[in-house]
Amino acid sequence: MDRLDVTEIFEGISFPGHLHTLESLQFAISFPFQDQDILIVSYPKSGTTWVQEMVTLICSRGDPSLTQSVPNWARAPWLEHYYCASVLGAFKLTPVILHYSRRIIYVSRNPKDVVVSFYHFHKMANFLPEAETFEEFLKKFLMGTLSYGSWFDHVKGWTCQTATLENLLHLTYEEMSLDLHGAIKKVSSFLQHPLLEEEVNNCVQHCSFSSMKNNNMVNYTLVSDHIMDHSKGCFMRKGKTGDWKNLFTEEQNHYFNDFFKSNMQDYKRQVKIATNK
Repeated sequence: MDRLDVTEIFEGISFPGHLHTLESLQFAISFPFQDQDILIVSYPKSGTTWVQEMVTLICSRGDPSLTQSVPNWARAPWLEHYYCASVLGAFKLTPVILHYSRRIIYVSRNPKDVVVSFYHFHKMANFLPEAETFEEFLKKFLMGTLSYGSWFDHVKGWTCQTATLENLLHLTYEEMSLDLHGAIKKVSSFLQHPLLEEEVNNCVQHCSFSSMKNNNMVNYTLVSDHIMDHSKGCFMRKGKTGDWKNLFTEEQNHYFNDFFKSNMQDYKRQVKIATNK
């Protein structure tokens, strides 16, 4: 299923037709969750792959056998992707990913780093529109007209629920980058799956950025150049915080800060994001 030039519009949001159909999007919002499910939620380029790897390793008690032999999209599939229903039927997820009481992990990241990472991803992903200049891309990001809609709506919609939902953990990319060991212990505790210190250390080792970058089951090098042009970049690019400073101009930074302030002023308590770091 190529559909590289197709865009699906679902509830006013654009989705790349290579990955989504109206049927698959409807499947996602009506999915019959079970008490044992673990749901990872994020806006694109916010650390989704990292948390997929982390949860897999936690549930495997630090054993990397699964993460090194099964592609991440098969062991932790995106519900809204067109292939999800067939993957859930073919791959036995229950013993591995879906073995614990239902939990939701919401992952967020400094939006300046998100937009930079998303911009570079657009350059290599042939199923997304061409990125054009960063100036134009940034404007579309702020206005919410890129694929997957508004970062602001996404983050506000989920983080406003963290105070009332005990089964929702808000985890940030910055937390994982600063203290991966602590983040793994935090997630394992949230999943009610405590680990021995040796098991935590194994999780740290195998879901470090360098380990994931060299793991073909995670770095998306298994995807053909027709879909992702690997000559134009790497899916696992830098894995750093604050990389936005290498691309933003001073004017763009001021514009972004003003826009962020006007759109997030009522949510600053819920959103654990420092846009200037």
